[in-house]
Amino acid sequence: MKSPFDLGGKVALVTGGNGGIGLGMARGLGRAGAAVAVAGRNQAKTAAAAAELTSEGVRAIAVVGEVADPAACVAMVEEVEAELGRLDIAVCNAGINIRKRPEAYEFAEWREVLAINLDGVFNTAHAAYPALCRQGGGKIITTGSMMSIFGIPVVAAYAASKGGVMQLSRALATAWARDNIQVNCILPGWIDTDLTRRGRAEIEGLNEKVLTRTPAGRWGTPEDMAGLTVFLASPASDFITGTAIPADGGYSIQG
Repeated sequence: MKSPFDLGGKVALVTGGNGGIGLGMARGLGRAGAAVAVAGRNQAKTAAAAAELTSEGVRAIAVVGEVADPAACVAMVEEVEAELGRLDIAVCNAGINIRKRPEAYEFAEWREVLAINLDGVFNTAHAAYPALCRQGGGKIITTGSMMSIFGIPVVAAYAASKGGVMQLSRALATAWARDNIQVNCILPGWIDTDLTRRGRAEIEGLNEKVLTRTPAGRWGTPEDMAGLTVFLASPASDFITGTAIPADGGYSIQG
């Protein structure tokens, strides 16, 4: 009997999969047997990530596209189907952050964060939907954040976008359950990435606050996202949809 976590024969698209949390997710899916299309805006970085996965024995390709552009998302899905034959799993992970107090934000900056973080999730899921239906169903995994449920002063746009991602995931789950598509949202805690390293440089005392509040006593790593991603992408989670699951070392349970 196959393991319920076996992704052999499946194909996954991971937006923002060329680094950080996304690359950790892509690596986990590949190690579980899936072929992986790593998607990103930066061609060189995306190609390097795909090459890294290939060197580890994963069947991986690089797909370049802008998730804020609906047509580009359609083109990415078409490329995945053309190169890998199908699409079973869409990981909507691409995101950015601009750290400023809300009164210092320019509207263009607000729109940039929302366009990539929230519009990009909708665009990717919307583009993936017909491809998943052609396979008789599939999995959509979105990346929210602790800022989906908390707020801090310098992430108004990011928090709004990630709160929206969580609620969008729930709405898509209810809409597409009839198509055998499960939609779930991962809420990463403080994960050690290039993005959060810049945050530690910009926010005094952040490192100490995270370590003090996190029962696990450490920052997470991109690889900490792999197991949960594989679970939500696999048959093991076929009766789970519309959830938002923290992966935060216990950060969110502290009062």
